[in-house]
Amino acid sequence: MDIQAILAHLPHRYPMLLVDRVLECDPGKRILAIKNVSINEPFFSGHFPHYPVMPGVLIVEAMAQAAAILSFHTLGVKSDDNSVYYFVGIDGARFKRPVIPGDQLILEVLLERSVRGIWKFDAQARVGEALAAEAKIMCTIRDI
Repeated sequence: MDIQAILAHLPHRYPMLLVDRVLECDPGKRILAIKNVSINEPFFSGHFPHYPVMPGVLIVEAMAQAAAILSFHTLGVKSDDNSVYYFVGIDGARFKRPVIPGDQLILEVLLERSVRGIWKFDAQARVGEALAAEAKIMCTIRDI
């Protein structure tokens, strides 16, 4: 899935769009996506200018955006102006290594279950083979 398809599935735009490419998407099961981390990201100028590190909350947000693409793809719908995709929970978030400019985050999100509009995912962000972050995330799509 290229950037045009991602933009069709997510309401996010720069500077909050944190998924650059989808490598694999198995609706109802799993997504594998990429976030290329560049020194040009707006948060790096203030998040440790002497040693730029991607904020953990944005790593979790990138995983959630990949989860959103998986959700929309599973439902066979695209994002629109009449609904919004919200976090409803983040459990067990752990950060294992810093993510720095030049890294490529591999976002792997597995759908654990979907019950009454609440989607629960097991998410990991890796740099190469090294685990950078992991979390259990819950999201929902709500009409505006």
